Amino acid sequence: MITVKNVNFSYTKQPFLQDITFSVQKGEIFGFLGPSGAGKSTLQKILIGLISNYEGEIWIDGMERREYDNQFYERIGVDFEFPTLYEKFSAKQNLNFFGSLYQGPLRRIDELLESVGLQNEGSKRVSDFSKGMKTRLNFIRSLIHDPDILFLDEPTSGLDPVNSQKMKELILAEKAKGKLILLTTHNMYDATELCDQVAFISEGRILALDSPHHLIMAAGAAKIRYSYLEKGESVQECLLKATSEDRLLQQLIQENRLLSIHSSEPTLNDLFIELTGRSLE
Repeated sequence: MITVKNVNFSYTKQPFLQDITFSVQKGEIFGFLGPSGAGKSTLQKILIGLISNYEGEIWIDGMERREYDNQFYERIGVDFEFPTLYEKFSAKQNLNFFGSLYQGPLRRIDELLESVGLQNEGSKRVSDFSKGMKTRLNFIRSLIHDPDILFLDEPTSGLDPVNSQKMKELILAEKAKGKLILLTTHNMYDATELCDQVAFISEGRILALDSPHHLIMAAGAAKIRYSYLEKGESVQECLLKATSEDRLLQQLIQENRLLSIHSSEPTLNDLFIELTGRSLE
């Protein structure tokens, strides 16, 4: 549904985005992972048409991005990292206003507010909302016209753990409806939980592109760490693929002396640091 071929772009004479190439299918979540300044948001602006003077090709559902007119915006929903809401309007007034900008049928406002726990805040002015409430309202603003493609920029930023989990469940629910979702984030946990594919971006280049599972498994070095009592608590490690060869572990299992045991494997952040020397966080 989206194919990007050899896209280049720069704000100055110095190269910035360089040779960006990837494709995303309907019903997939594609994540762009990288630290601030890596080029994630710039690439998103190119895809949604805020930047048009790029080199290369971007095909969306069979048409080059430059050939789309304003009807394209009927098909996409955009959730910017920093909420774009009218502070003097209530939550419902914001949703009604933004919904009025679209030609097609709209989703029910009350249902959208309830989905993010704002069902009792619909008449409250947005200026009285917390950062997390604004983040949730901004997200459902992008859903009001039921778009085919969602562009989400740090959708869980500023949310507490409960609402962050709720947001991720809502994103997966939109995916289950067949929507294509492009997610920009530096949160490796969100990417691991949500994305079918991720692209590591650093200094305007894609350094790795695959599913989170494949990237992690390709790195290898999955380990088991276990603890037991031996003149106090002791901790040992062994490679997951070598557990049958660890005589101490086998003995502890037979004697029922294990205090704890868990597996560990590289995180996306570990892999990103290995590739770039920089952290996602």
